[in-house]
Amino acid sequence: MQQKTKVVILCGGEGTRLREETETKPKPMVMIGGMPILWHIMKIYSHYGYNDFVLSLGYKSEVIKQFFLMHELMHNDFTINLKNRKNDTVHKAGAEEDWTITFAETGLKAQTGARIKRVEKYIQEDDFMVTYGDAVSDVDIRKLFEFHRKQNTAATLTAVHPHSKWGLVKSGANGLISEFVEKPFLFDYVSGGFFAFKKDVFDYIGSEEDCVLEAKPFSRLVEQKQFSMFKHEGFWHSVDTYKDYLEINKIWDSGKAKWKTW
Repeated sequence: MQQKTKVVILCGGEGTRLREETETKPKPMVMIGGMPILWHIMKIYSHYGYNDFVLSLGYKSEVIKQFFLMHELMHNDFTINLKNRKNDTVHKAGAEEDWTITFAETGLKAQTGARIKRVEKYIQEDDFMVTYGDAVSDVDIRKLFEFHRKQNTAATLTAVHPHSKWGLVKSGANGLISEFVEKPFLFDYVSGGFFAFKKDVFDYIGSEEDCVLEAKPFSRLVEQKQFSMFKHEGFWHSVDTYKDYLEINKIWDSGKAKWKTW
């Protein structure tokens, strides 16, 4: 069943730590298995019936627009007559995504808070969702949203266990090393994105360009006990560096992509 709840995806950052890929395209257009990570994120939401998206654009926004405008032609066979284009035919190989997408220009240098504030005009429902355009997960979106509704707070974030960037060394008896552990999951939680918000959250967010969502707005929500944490113990992976990019493509190529719920 298609849900009316809108999903805002932050797509405007420059991805400076991933310059190998983002010199020519925005970070959400970094490819996983031949498709942009943005498409993978949208497929996650769509699997749970959320098909109404608002893309908060900035850096190299034209690349994202061109991808979706040409999506049907670039991913299907088609027949054209160069003299008369009225009877162009697209030979669709399968069911297409039933997505409604609003492309919102939110500024080249705007921070995360400002980008969300600037799409407020597209949010009509009492609740909406937001996530970053650079991370995938097997989080159950429906359960997240149900939890958010039950908590009745202005904001809910999905808390995840990150991988350590380094291998750990465990000590044994007599000063010996007992074990090396290669990049384990850490016990603590970090914000993994996949937020659910009430419209009230806009009262906490400023429209000034340098408004960082994760700074004053989040602090105010915590102070006023309006921020809930949905714990996700499963898979989560962000693509922040070129090493992350190589790793997530390796996961995809192995056929063990846990976020592929569709």
